[in-house]
Amino acid sequence: MSLNVQEILGAVNDFVWGPPFLILLVGTGIFLTFRLTFLQFSMLPYALKLVFSKKQDKSAEGDISHFQSLMTALAATVGTGNIAGVATAVVIGGPGAVLWMWISALFGMATKYAEAILAVKYRIKDERGEMAGGPMYYIEKGLGWKWLAVIFAIFAAVASFGIGNTVQSNSVAEVLQENWSFPKWGTGLILMLLVGMVILGGIKSIGRVVSYVVPVMAVLYVLGGIAVLILNVDLIPSAVGLIFTDAFTGQAVAGGAIGAVIQMGVARGVFSNEAGLGSAPIAAASAKTDYPGRQALVSMTQVFIDTIVICSITGISLVMGELYIDANSDVEGAALTSATFEMFLGPVGALIVSIGLIFFCYSTMLGWSYYGERCIYYLTKKPSSIFIYRVIFIAAIFAGAMLNLETVWSVADIMNGLMAAPNLIGLLALSGIVVAETTHFIKVKREEEKST
Repeated sequence: MSLNVQEILGAVNDFVWGPPFLILLVGTGIFLTFRLTFLQFSMLPYALKLVFSKKQDKSAEGDISHFQSLMTALAATVGTGNIAGVATAVVIGGPGAVLWMWISALFGMATKYAEAILAVKYRIKDERGEMAGGPMYYIEKGLGWKWLAVIFAIFAAVASFGIGNTVQSNSVAEVLQENWSFPKWGTGLILMLLVGMVILGGIKSIGRVVSYVVPVMAVLYVLGGIAVLILNVDLIPSAVGLIFTDAFTGQAVAGGAIGAVIQMGVARGVFSNEAGLGSAPIAAASAKTDYPGRQALVSMTQVFIDTIVICSITGISLVMGELYIDANSDVEGAALTSATFEMFLGPVGALIVSIGLIFFCYSTMLGWSYYGERCIYYLTKKPSSIFIYRVIFIAAIFAGAMLNLETVWSVADIMNGLMAAPNLIGLLALSGIVVAETTHFIKVKREEEKST
């Protein structure tokens, strides 16, 4: 029976992530890149500088700072996708999937920028005095298509239990069981407690916690990955070469299926950085900012940090280690990344991945719980529904720890695709507003530079 269910999920997943959707997803990023005249490249240095600037945070409207907003978005994106997702992409799609992750990320930076600028422009203040925004608001207020906004909110609320919950707890449980024989039910209970302690306090509580957790966890994992690369620098050229050649040949995939390489690369890239999903702009809408364009630039850096930096370290290390080639091995997902780091760094390598994954997944659950509750509030307009959602979200963590890995990933991928479609349609239809807001902010920025 379980096999039949997995076959059905696989068929649905292949349909959702088929050529039409991949064209819409990557095409939106390419379209916005040209409309914004390659802004993600020219403005990246300024955007990275803004991340740590508190100058605009003091008097502007919003609930949390630029930095806390970015950390909340990074908390939701820097998760199992960076460790387990990349490994799954390499196993199923081959080394070439890494290149397609990079390509989707470079164009995805423009998509992320557009999402954030619209989120801030069309945000509202709810009855509790907190900012509320995201695709459901800019689709409804910007386009007047409430039916499409409702569809997005429904899919996003459901998706929060996949990408933002069960996938994360499942990956932590797998790694702890693999490395230390820790029972999955124990992992589930501990995560329930740790997540519940924070999310019951709302976005300000989440923002405070992730502003400390995310930088520490990212630096720890990145330093471990850099150690792998430096100690095995002689393997990097051949690994990168294989990534590029396999991306256009699909030789590492059974039957040389180039479509599988592209599909897995783009799907896992989106799972990791969430560009186009419509999730991160929900966090961007809560930021204290004086201009939509300023926060949009900060949000854009999320894709760069998540995929171009962190996922690259994982992907190159996996290709260097070549453990993905062993067809007889039952090691997959996060356990494969852990085994690769252990091969290069010894027991400390596995420890780095395990600790990194725990923090990555924990912070992702915190970020996504906020996304889900905002969608639930949009649908119900009742503050009491938020508490009910939080309780169900916490309970789902335990279920995720006990579920089958393949099933969890399939459901999560399907939900990601379904919630992304309405958002991408909204971005394309409102691209003129994105350009107008960008032009306005660039003029303001130039005036600020003249006066200093």
